[in-house]
Amino acid sequence: MLTAFPLTTLALIAALLVYFGLGVVVGQARARYDVPAPRASGHPEFDKRNRVHINTLEQLALLVPAVVVGAPVLGDMVTAGLTAVWSLGRILYARAYYADPAKRGPGFGLTFFPSLILLVAGAWGAITGL
Repeated sequence: MLTAFPLTTLALIAALLVYFGLGVVVGQARARYDVPAPRASGHPEFDKRNRVHINTLEQLALLVPAVVVGAPVLGDMVTAGLTAVWSLGRILYARAYYADPAKRGPGFGLTFFPSLILLVAGAWGAITGL
């Protein structure tokens, strides 16, 4: 994947760095809001940050295999673009969730639809390859 899809690889690395950054935010919130480990909740502001981080991991579990199956069908540029949109969606999701969880929808959409497109493309490629 690294050499055949270099832009996709870089976009996937960026997605993982977004996840890592959200983890840093959780660690900072843990200290700021005095939520000692191993507690997973305690202060509403910490809880929001922790939930964004957990939800991002849940979305990564969909994105990564979707990238693997979608990239051969859609190509490097399109797959990288969709993966970049996913990362942007995660950042927007996090910012909205921190401010008001009810307004997380647009960021979620920018996360969910790229994964769905990649997954459908991978399925299409497999079906037409039969």
